[in-house]
Amino acid sequence: MDAPGGATAPSRARVPFWDTARFVAISLVVIGHAIQRLTADSDAALVAYLFIYAFHMPLFALISGYFSRSAPPNERRMRRVITDIVLPYIVFESIWSAVQFLVEGRTSINPTTPSWTLWFLLALAIFRVLLPYLALVRWPLLWSIVASVSVGYFTNVDSTFSLSRAIGILPFFVLGWKLHEWGVLDRWSGFARPGALLRTGAATVLLGWLALIVVNIDSWRAADLRFWFFYDDAYGRLGADEWWAGGVRLALIALAVLLSFCVLVLVPRRDTPVTALGQGTMYVYLLHSFVLYPLRESGVLEPTPRTEWVWLLGLVVISICIAAFLASAPVRRAFRPLVEPRPRWLFRADVDARTGPLDLRPSRTDPTGSRRSGR
Repeated sequence: MDAPGGATAPSRARVPFWDTARFVAISLVVIGHAIQRLTADSDAALVAYLFIYAFHMPLFALISGYFSRSAPPNERRMRRVITDIVLPYIVFESIWSAVQFLVEGRTSINPTTPSWTLWFLLALAIFRVLLPYLALVRWPLLWSIVASVSVGYFTNVDSTFSLSRAIGILPFFVLGWKLHEWGVLDRWSGFARPGALLRTGAATVLLGWLALIVVNIDSWRAADLRFWFFYDDAYGRLGADEWWAGGVRLALIALAVLLSFCVLVLVPRRDTPVTALGQGTMYVYLLHSFVLYPLRESGVLEPTPRTEWVWLLGLVVISICIAAFLASAPVRRAFRPLVEPRPRWLFRADVDARTGPLDLRPSRTDPTGSRRSGR
């Protein structure tokens, strides 16, 4: 099956590095959501939260872009957008609406505003629509950066259909696609087999960012820095009405790219115990919120008088275990009808005649471009 989105098709051979990188990225997503409630009262949790949020979704978008195609979509790939993105969004948004009604008594239903993690599904759909057009113009990466910085000045572009956030992180997706098109990572032997000096430099940069957060944690808390990392709200809503507010986002984009590359340098190139789990990133992304939600509502993930760092480290370990469990083959088999719906009745017969009948077997690729080794 086609990988979603890129002008050049990615290699069909499995590369352990990318699967491991995907699991690292999705584990950071789960950790960030698990410790979110602690950040209000815990400096330790806020330090970890700011460290992760500075790059975890940009890294996810960059990897997704690397495995995307920019050619105009054919009918088969358009059908995959419906089965891999639109239908899962409808399914999980409906489930979330039911859960919030039963638990919180919410009666308003608004499918245009995605619940919790579902915004990224809509962002992927927007990326697929935009990429063939961006590929036609000169300097698509530059235009995506201009769009990201500019959208923050418009208060009428909001979270409806995740538009503001999708445009905000668009540069990372486009950068991933361009890196594959340029073949930079394939030609750079230092990236394929990073030496001790490069790894030490990457680790130093990450530790430097961590130290910068620790030293200035009071300032970052006062400035509500964490909301800037969402790439969602307009600058005015973040308390920055000045003309130079876009420069802050530009700096954060540069920071995210630097940190993302440092993480990629440190990811092992060989098979690891978690490499195979990288094939289930969309399952983790869509399902982990249902694991964390009852924990958050029950108060388990609220600040406690426990030793701050011990409790925080415990949540990190638990989050990684949750990610590993949800990416496992038994969980993927059990929840495949929800994550990968294949409603043959939905499509017209003449579409099947032109593109072939809808494959009811498990998809070989997910919306991020992750190829699975078996069906």
